[in-house]
Amino acid sequence: MRRLWLLFAQTVTVVLALYFVYAAVGPERRAPVRLQQMGNADHPAVMLEAAPGKAPASAGGSYRAAAARAMPAVVNIITTKTPKRGKHPLLRDPFFKKFFGDRDHDGENDDEESSLGSGVIVSGEGYILTNNHVVEAADEIEVVLADGRKAGAKLVGTDPETDLAVIKISLEKLPVIVLGQAEQAQVGDVVLAIGNPFGVGQTVTMGIISALGRNNLHINHFENFIQTDAAINFGNSGGALVDANGNLLGINSAIYSQTGGSVGIGFAIPVSTAKSVMEAIIKSGHVVRGWIGVETQEITPELATSFGLTRQSGAIIAGVVRNGPADKGGMKPGDILLSVDDKPVTDTNDMLNVIAQLVPGGKAKMRVLRKSRETTLDITVGKRPAGAK
Repeated sequence: MRRLWLLFAQTVTVVLALYFVYAAVGPERRAPVRLQQMGNADHPAVMLEAAPGKAPASAGGSYRAAAARAMPAVVNIITTKTPKRGKHPLLRDPFFKKFFGDRDHDGENDDEESSLGSGVIVSGEGYILTNNHVVEAADEIEVVLADGRKAGAKLVGTDPETDLAVIKISLEKLPVIVLGQAEQAQVGDVVLAIGNPFGVGQTVTMGIISALGRNNLHINHFENFIQTDAAINFGNSGGALVDANGNLLGINSAIYSQTGGSVGIGFAIPVSTAKSVMEAIIKSGHVVRGWIGVETQEITPELATSFGLTRQSGAIIAGVVRNGPADKGGMKPGDILLSVDDKPVTDTNDMLNVIAQLVPGGKAKMRVLRKSRETTLDITVGKRPAGAK
């Protein structure tokens, strides 16, 4: 009996030792992934989303596993635009072109114009996220997958205010990227930028997250950028910014550069923003946002002194649209908006984002400071007009 017990104990010890060795040096295991249904019965979109967890880490200093997971889902987008032609047919006649040049009366070539960009497959149904500026005004959109397959794409919808667009292709067995948790990202986290810069072919660059929540850059109307020093160049627009596990953190959108090339300051739209915009576009073809009809101004130390404020958070209401939601709800110029439905308003950008998330037609409680006294207003939210401030 004692001999059997010793044999059992030795077996358990060996098994545990092998397990710990495997856990320490064995192949990297992926974080749990959950399915998420978006859209509706007519326009389904099933996406993969990484479960919240610990910060990703590389295996042995290499990010090849993360790149291998994400690269198949990043596509090259080729858009074609046919220039406008002259109204008079004689201006396109070869005889007249011989004397007047190969241009029509409005100064545009007869040749088609092509441009390059990138996109990310986020659903097996063929939905692809990209930038609005990649596909806007395009007459034809062609998508080239990493495996060489090509397909024409149709435009599902765009959102110029966040510079996002959704296109769709019809191919089978599409590679799909896993959506990451942008809210858990921290400055200093390693990220990879994947796209097709300058049309040279799919390229992966590495860097870190340099800053979070960048706004007031006057690139988009709604801004909450992830800033990175991973090289982003012309053609990378619409491509993927992924974490060290290969999960999507953002859609590469813009760079700060005086030369047109990367200088280490690139900006990506967080996947949380892209996800909500895409869901709205798939559902209704456009994004519906809340609006109350005000013009705002930042609280500066000088304004705080002139208003006698003890705080420098909030947004000063500089103007109110006549007969708009705010006007009807009793908001006045000079009020300082402090909160919306108990959500603090720290500045004008914060106010814009909070109000945009409100459902048009519903009521919202807005706390304002008026002549050193706080008051609460019940305002019926309106629908944000295109191009509104």
